[in-house]
Amino acid sequence: MGKASRDKGLRRERAIVEIHTKSGLRAERVPLSGASHYRGNGADVDLYVRGAEPIKAEVKARGDGDGFRTLERWLGGNDALFLWRDRAAPFVVLPLHVWLEVVVRSARADADLDADRRARRRDVEHGPIPANDAIAREIA
Repeated sequence: MGKASRDKGLRRERAIVEIHTKSGLRAERVPLSGASHYRGNGADVDLYVRGAEPIKAEVKARGDGDGFRTLERWLGGNDALFLWRDRAAPFVVLPLHVWLEVVVRSARADADLDADRRARRRDVEHGPIPANDAIAREIA
């Protein structure tokens, strides 16, 4: 791979990380684009959408979009494209705006669940805070 191709790939990987970070999600570029199998991971980017385990993502960039145009045509104006080959697991192609909507909603749902869990744990350990004690609720 030439330097220009390598640099283009690095720019795209960094851009994917930046887009997710600006959306409030944790994302990291895997060192050496996964070639070193850092932490047993051969992907380009780790996306921390839910939980401690990252979603491993591969990033591909093509100047002429070779192979991408057909996918874009099949997707059309829809939100998702399911590709299913005989005797293989299906996979999904999503436009970036749909992907970000899904993962941001998922992250918010996780945060809400965590807040609910904290409130339940606090209630079990210390008893419920009286409804009229707004100051104590703010501190907790």
